[in-house]
Amino acid sequence: MGTQGSPVKSYDYLLKFLLVGDSDVGKGEILESLQDGASESPYAYSNGIDYKTTTILLDGRRVKLELWDTSGQGRFCTIFRSYSRGAQGILLVYDITNRWSFDGIDRWIKEIDEHAPGVPRILVGNRLHLAFKRQVPTEQARAYAEKNCMTFFEVSPLCNFNVIESFTELSRIVLMRHGMEKIWRPNRVFSLQDLCCRAIVSCTPVHLIDKLPLPVTIKSHLKSFSMANGMNAVMMHGRSYSLAS
Repeated sequence: MGTQGSPVKSYDYLLKFLLVGDSDVGKGEILESLQDGASESPYAYSNGIDYKTTTILLDGRRVKLELWDTSGQGRFCTIFRSYSRGAQGILLVYDITNRWSFDGIDRWIKEIDEHAPGVPRILVGNRLHLAFKRQVPTEQARAYAEKNCMTFFEVSPLCNFNVIESFTELSRIVLMRHGMEKIWRPNRVFSLQDLCCRAIVSCTPVHLIDKLPLPVTIKSHLKSFSMANGMNAVMMHGRSYSLAS
């Protein structure tokens, strides 16, 4: 999981997430939209697997994410079985403009149940900025996620919408599952950044944050903070987040 109290580390928890789904659903676009972190695999041979790290702030704790994009083509289904070992969270990604990619989620769930049983997962509908070409209705995807006990997000890396929020929610699910919530809450100390975010989102509805005269990166963090702390939305396993919510 992660480490605590080490002065040489720039994070409090380390999590490994996999992005799975058919090819050309935009998993690489999601990784590329993350500005910070390394993009080179820590292993000598990555077999063409895309890799990215990013750090998010969750309840005042720094959570470093190792993100692995397991391509959906041919031999990579086999590679997924290797990379799934040690994974603590999985994002099932489909393209809202490609019905076939959504139908393929069933196959990926079977792979996960076989090779990574019990690992928390969320459903992500990508390319929301192409909603005018939508082939997968939001309500259908939401119902599918609820049926399979998953949180559901529709995201757009191009518009910087819901990407960080989806990673934040999956991180919360994973950490709570491992009892980390109980570890840090009794001695929780708010950072200055936390206090500033709390002050802003306490009086600003999440759908109006984009209208604030702030840099895009700060507005994205405010939305993540708002949703992660339940100040403008109730964060529950199985809840969905999209423009239509």
